Amino acid sequence: MVHKTDIIIIGGGVIGSSVAYNLLEDGFSGEITVFEKDKTYTYASTPRSAGGIRQLFTTAINIQISRFSLQKYKTFPDDMAINDEKAEIDFKQRGYLFLAAEENFAYLKQQHKLQQQLGVPSELCTKDELQSIIPELNISDLQGGLYCSEDGYLDPYSVMQGYIRKARQLGANYKYEEVDSILTEKGKVTGVQLKNKEIYTAPIVINCAGPWAPMLSEKLGCPIPVVPLKRQVIQFDIAKPLENDLPLTVDPSGVYFRHEGQSIISGFSEDVKPGIEFSWKREFFYEQLWPVLGERVRNFAEAKIVRGWAGIYSYNTIDQNAIIGEHPDVPGYYMACGFSGHGMQQAPAVGKGLSELIRKGKYETIDLTPLRFERFAEKDLIVEGAVV
Repeated sequence: MVHKTDIIIIGGGVIGSSVAYNLLEDGFSGEITVFEKDKTYTYASTPRSAGGIRQLFTTAINIQISRFSLQKYKTFPDDMAINDEKAEIDFKQRGYLFLAAEENFAYLKQQHKLQQQLGVPSELCTKDELQSIIPELNISDLQGGLYCSEDGYLDPYSVMQGYIRKARQLGANYKYEEVDSILTEKGKVTGVQLKNKEIYTAPIVINCAGPWAPMLSEKLGCPIPVVPLKRQVIQFDIAKPLENDLPLTVDPSGVYFRHEGQSIISGFSEDVKPGIEFSWKREFFYEQLWPVLGERVRNFAEAKIVRGWAGIYSYNTIDQNAIIGEHPDVPGYYMACGFSGHGMQQAPAVGKGLSELIRKGKYETIDLTPLRFERFAEKDLIVEGAVV
């Protein structure tokens, strides 16, 4: 059975749904069909995200993307409202905080300088200022920190559902079927074939499949340098509450922590083999997180695990940044993948950018050209130094 549509989006998570929403909101009048294989989004990357929203990046393009996306998340409940029902996302602007030992404080100073040039109200903090943010913090081995009070964290699942509902209201057609392959003819995209053998034709196919994006691209003959990496998150309770609400805080070790209601969640980018695997283990908390957490914040020494989960980073092995735009060798094949853990916070800008590129042939709001696929062959990499 063959069906015809105008644009196909593979992946109905936050990236794919942002692209669908922005295209329709910006005036695209054709039919958009979004394919999502996981109808309940049980294993989708978006709802398994830690939900951090930050501007504290080390590259100009990521800072520009983050500044745009932050403003969109501030107005998201109203922008995505349907019939006066706001799309609440529980955005808590409690800040983002990178802690620095002596050996990496100079690097934070460099980041701060670039962030200030691009309008980010980030602040370099002394050891004493760190304790005013987190009174219980152990600062004995710290030199200082980098803090942005505008940043914070939100509920990723609510953001994703907000985009889905609004995209549907605007006319997006969601199909909960798995795409098996992207089809081409004479070097150009012609559509997709589903696992159930149905074919949908379209001159534009956008690969927003997250951890599954590299498999689809390789099948097409267009390998991309992206691998799926498991990332565990542990939620725990503490015996003595903290004095202040936490910013999302990143220890020099790479362990991060923030509030989740009255509990705390924490994670760390452990060294794992590539693969799609969703198990989580208490040993991860006891062996890798707790030793760091208990030493950094005294209240964390008495902790009880509430629950845990694992999500998947779509990790760009070359420069840890997204791949966005049309593939140079296959007209009609667009990508928005390889976000390396930043997809949740970059979704608004990426959706807007791809909408402009597809409708007008060029970027207008933010020039996302630095994230083009061609940068790998051109040796024009965008190396992000602040990957959590």
